[in-house]
Amino acid sequence: MSITTPADPFVIAGKSYQSRLLVGTGKYKDFEETKLAIEASGTEIVTVAIRRTNIGQDASTPSLLDYVPPSRYTILPNTAGCFTADDAVRTLRLARELLDGHSLVKLEVLGSAQNLFPNMPETLIAAKTLVSEGFDVMVYCSDDPIQCKMLEDIGCVAIMPLASLIGSGMGIINPWNLRLIIDQSSVPVLVDAGVGTASDAAIGMELGCDGVLMNTAIAGARDPIRMAVAMKEAVQAGRNAYLAGRVPRKYYDADPSSPVEGMIHSRSK
Repeated sequence: MSITTPADPFVIAGKSYQSRLLVGTGKYKDFEETKLAIEASGTEIVTVAIRRTNIGQDASTPSLLDYVPPSRYTILPNTAGCFTADDAVRTLRLARELLDGHSLVKLEVLGSAQNLFPNMPETLIAAKTLVSEGFDVMVYCSDDPIQCKMLEDIGCVAIMPLASLIGSGMGIINPWNLRLIIDQSSVPVLVDAGVGTASDAAIGMELGCDGVLMNTAIAGARDPIRMAVAMKEAVQAGRNAYLAGRVPRKYYDADPSSPVEGMIHSRSK
C-alpha cells in the first residue's frame, strides 16, 4: 500500500517517493541482514555513513551497494562521525565522486562524542557551503525552531530535527518544538534520531512530520526484519491519522459514541 497520493505527495529535492520512511544501514550483523530489513521496510531512501561503510572506497572488501543497489534505492550519504564543518564538507565531496555526481546528501555535524547532539554553528557553516556547491542538503539539527528556519533560509531541502538523542530509543521528547518547526516550514520536516518503536514513528507522523528517518530502532531490535515491517505500517498509520484529523480532546466532558437524541426510553409501570 502506498502512503502517498497525487494530492499528498512526498517530494524531496524535486523527486517524488512512495514511502515516507527513510532507514539507515549501520549496526546490522551483516550486509545480508541489512538488505532484508531494508526490503521489509518498504523504504526508497537509504542513508549511508560514508566514514564507516564501504561503497567503493575499498575495492578489496564487500561494498554495501552490492546489497543495496542505487538502481533500486536513493542512496543518501551522511556525515556521521564528523565534528567540524570542514570534515563534513570534505566527506560529502568524496561521496559525490563515489556516487557519480549524486547531489542529495544528509548533513550532520556533531558537537559531542558522548551524546551526539548536533553542533549547530558548524552545521550552519557546512550547510551554507554545501548549498553553494550545488548539493541538495537534508540536515540533522536540534529542535530549535529559530535555527531550523535559518537552515531552510540557507536552502536546505529538508529539515531533520532530532526527536531525542541518536540511538537512545527515547522517542519524541519535545513534541511542542517539533510542531513549531512543522508549522513554520515550507520544506519537508522529518523526525531524525531517537525513535525506539513503532508508536514513536506514528506519533511523529500524527504531529504532521513529512517522514521519519531511523536506524537503531530497526537494526537494534531482537528481530530487525519484523521491526522494519512494524515501522513501515506505523508511518503509514500515522500519516493517515494526520490527514484524517483526530477528534478534539475533551478533558472534562464525555461525548457518547451514539447520539442520545430520539433515544427510546423504557417507562416503568
